[in-house]
Amino acid sequence: MSYDPALVWAFLTALIAGVTRGFSGFGGALIFVPLVSAAFGPKVAAPTLLVIDTVLTLPFLLRALRACLWRQVAPLAVGAVVAVPAGVWVLEHMEPLVLRWALAVLSLGLLALLMSGWRHSGRHGLPTTLGVGAIAGFCGGAAQMSGPAVVVYWLGAGQPSALVRANLFGFFALVTLASGTAYAAHGMIDAEVGRLSLLLGPAYALGLYAGARSFKGASDKAYRIAAYWVIAGAALFSLPLFDALLGR
Repeated sequence: MSYDPALVWAFLTALIAGVTRGFSGFGGALIFVPLVSAAFGPKVAAPTLLVIDTVLTLPFLLRALRACLWRQVAPLAVGAVVAVPAGVWVLEHMEPLVLRWALAVLSLGLLALLMSGWRHSGRHGLPTTLGVGAIAGFCGGAAQMSGPAVVVYWLGAGQPSALVRANLFGFFALVTLASGTAYAAHGMIDAEVGRLSLLLGPAYALGLYAGARSFKGASDKAYRIAAYWVIAGAALFSLPLFDALLGR
């Protein structure tokens, strides 16, 4: 079997993305989709992550569903589910390079807002909550990157890290159903996605386990700092800086 640098790159990316997702409850897509897109394109990377993450996070999801607050999760999820098809349309039709730059700018903007010390009461009206959910759903459909908007929203309300993490697993479960349905309807879950899912799944699974183990005992401050780094990394990884390494 010949050496395939793109596949090795994707395998290492899946491992790091799994660690991030297992620790913080989000962020796997922020690493996986941009970097795997550099090797295989976003139309393969995003559905591949959806398949891998859906299957491998089920054990985490079952525990998180008992801990999350559905009165916080449900309104955001409703807004997200409605907006997912628009994001999928963008994924299917927008020039990949333009999409990657747009996601980088969005990630940097959300990071700046979070690091500014911005806080809110956590009692925003339904239109605002639905709007945040819609932004998350649009980004989720376009690149499986629905995490930053809701993370900024919940951390901005001063939520404890354990609750934010549990809420994220519940939120992603609902958004994943919408994204998966839309991807399937557009014929984007194909043989290439299946092949890549089987090859990268073990690395993602190992990362999930390691990340979840690391979260135990982590303080709220450590979680917040980790969230900063994950979102900053998303902005960096969304840029086409790594394409040359893969001969793209």
